[in-house]
Amino acid sequence: MKRFWILIALLLAVGGVAAGFYVVRASGGRSVAGTAQVIHAERRTLANVVNATGTVRLRVGSEVRVGSQLSGIVKKLNVTVGSHVHADDVIAEIDDATIEARLADSEAQAYLDHASLERARVNYERAEKLRAQGLIPLQQEEDLQLALEEAKAKYQKSLRDRDLVKVDLNYVRIRAPISGTVASVSTQEGETVAASFTAPTFVTIIGDNALQLVAMVDETDIANVRAGNPVTFTVDSFSSRDFPGRVASIAPKATIISGVVNYEVTIHIDKAAQLLKPDMTANVSIRTAQHEALLLPATAIQHDGDQTFVYVSGKGAEKRHVITGNKDGGMIEIKRGISPGDEVLLTSGNGASNPQPKPAL
Repeated sequence: MKRFWILIALLLAVGGVAAGFYVVRASGGRSVAGTAQVIHAERRTLANVVNATGTVRLRVGSEVRVGSQLSGIVKKLNVTVGSHVHADDVIAEIDDATIEARLADSEAQAYLDHASLERARVNYERAEKLRAQGLIPLQQEEDLQLALEEAKAKYQKSLRDRDLVKVDLNYVRIRAPISGTVASVSTQEGETVAASFTAPTFVTIIGDNALQLVAMVDETDIANVRAGNPVTFTVDSFSSRDFPGRVASIAPKATIISGVVNYEVTIHIDKAAQLLKPDMTANVSIRTAQHEALLLPATAIQHDGDQTFVYVSGKGAEKRHVITGNKDGGMIEIKRGISPGDEVLLTSGNGASNPQPKPAL
């Protein structure tokens, strides 16, 4: 009799465990005795992705060295390292005392040459009248005409010399050729610069939106990459943030690294580039195409060594081996192993153990 009651107790214990994983049929996700819930694979359009590594670089031509075309003393320097400037902002000023003196001298010379021109014109006009009356010889009239032409040429030259000094006066104020951030300053206020042979560099400016991403794509994947493909990438400094971009160009010539053929893919960074710095390493995902796929939450996927499987509701909890594909957020593509109608058991977040397949009786 005692054995009978022991057997009854064992049967009740086994029944209680089995009831914990009993699946009540219903649509959508539902709890299974508080330890699991039933879900269905979600059909979604999923992008094919090419993964690669890349480096953030400065775009060619984005770094500009700004110098002086005049020699003189730096009277004022308006920027420091890290300053942001807009195109045509005044970066520095050269002492203009020498230029102003040259300008005054050229204007005075132009005034004298203009007076000489007027005198030559009056002499020639008088000679014309006298020659018409036969009072002076032809040669004298011609000499006065040549003198007038020379006076005109001399006056024109003095005007051009004055204009040239005015051009130099414009170079007294050194302006930013592009909008960007000052990366370095190599000249300080009070220093004397000499521009006899080469223009001395005042500052180096890195233009706005000057960064681009260069990714190395394996030859097996490059055939699927096209200009305009959308890109997302992360860098170690902001590992939880996805930066958007798009493929700008693909190098026609391969780069061989350790015997592996790769192609440089240049990627335009769409936004938030101000957070990035040159030479940062990036993990790159290039979306090349789209396809229909079945997806399950990552928490539904189980692993046992090299095997990947899920539990499917049936006669108990059936262990089903699956082949996974790309990830999309917290979802994983299931390439093989389940169909849209299968009811997959998703373990809850209460720390309960995974459901076990029901043993055969």
